Amino acid sequence: MAAFKTLDDLGDVTGMVALVRVDLNLPMNGGSATDVTRVEAVKPTILELSERGAKVLLLAHFGRPGGKRSSMLSTSMVVGDVEEVLGKELMFIPEIAGPVVEQSIGILADGDIGLLDNTRFWPGEDTNDSSLAQAIAAHGDFFVNDAFSAAHRAHASTEGITHFLPSYAGRAMEAELKALDAALGNPEAPVAAVVGGAKVSSKLGVLENLVGRVQHLIIGGGMANTFLAARGVNVGKSLCEHDLTDTASRILDAADHAGCTVHLPYDVVVSKEFTANPPSLRTCNVHEVAEDEMILDIGASAVEALADVLKTCRTLVWNGPLGAFETEPFDAATVALARTAAALTSEGSLISVAGGGDTVAALAQAGVTNDVTYISTAGGAFLEWMEGKELPGVAALVASNV
Repeated sequence: MAAFKTLDDLGDVTGMVALVRVDLNLPMNGGSATDVTRVEAVKPTILELSERGAKVLLLAHFGRPGGKRSSMLSTSMVVGDVEEVLGKELMFIPEIAGPVVEQSIGILADGDIGLLDNTRFWPGEDTNDSSLAQAIAAHGDFFVNDAFSAAHRAHASTEGITHFLPSYAGRAMEAELKALDAALGNPEAPVAAVVGGAKVSSKLGVLENLVGRVQHLIIGGGMANTFLAARGVNVGKSLCEHDLTDTASRILDAADHAGCTVHLPYDVVVSKEFTANPPSLRTCNVHEVAEDEMILDIGASAVEALADVLKTCRTLVWNGPLGAFETEPFDAATVALARTAAALTSEGSLISVAGGGDTVAALAQAGVTNDVTYISTAGGAFLEWMEGKELPGVAALVASNV
């Protein structure tokens, strides 16, 4: 991975203004956050800069206001939640540039923390307007990006600002980039990837990139049915994108040429109805699925074979569940393989990196959240990284180090 600067490269920052891009786009209910994971993630960076004597100004977006102010989408909504996690008071500043920000900086003491308003209230944020980026940067001595989840956006507060200030990766960003580099950038081989989810169409770029990067590609979820159909298997009334079977065949051919083994289930859990613990539940060979049945999970024998594959690997990257994991008992395969991956990680034989909302929920359901090497909570940015795309927010940190 190309080099980027971190907080370790900063000297004495006492009295300096740190502009810190964070992700405070929290899920809300009744005026308070229902999940503060994103605040917990950026807490080490904020507190370190504060303890080192910098005046910390937080830049964040909240929702999609479309370049217009909205009281319901002001970052003032999350002040209380952020204060509770940090254990420190915040000054809310209802602008992102200009005299109000300048005056507020004058009031802040060394080590104090201010939260600027929603960056997306200004139309120039989404369009990466250089003049807006310069106006924001005018208030800071240096910039810290600790919002990997927004790194796939070339916005004024993620990419534009790096052209005007010395720029550094925060602790969460640093950990994320190191984990991702270990997973796909410069991994220990053999590498396995688990890709699940409902539709092939949503992960085409991921699959096309991975077949040339990993030695084992494990396909699960509804998308596995499309690949099974491409191989001539009758998948009954399972979720299946029959119009993409040619695409699936092309990916299978590309995997063959690249020396990547694609693992599809050979025994599956089927049912005539998609409900919890249905009476028509049974496990069968993939060639025995009836016309009125749907595949809802991978069978126990296939999971055992996949566990054996992981035992031969040194690195695992995981995105998406193997079955309809939200409904019992169709979480069994995902839970079983996640526990195998966690056990191999704990004993030191596997580096495991997972990401995506469903994946995070599935690993939590398996009770192994703390036993994998790294879990990325970034949705779109994680997927684009798996597709092999350059992330503007990350590229900007590298470019500013040149």
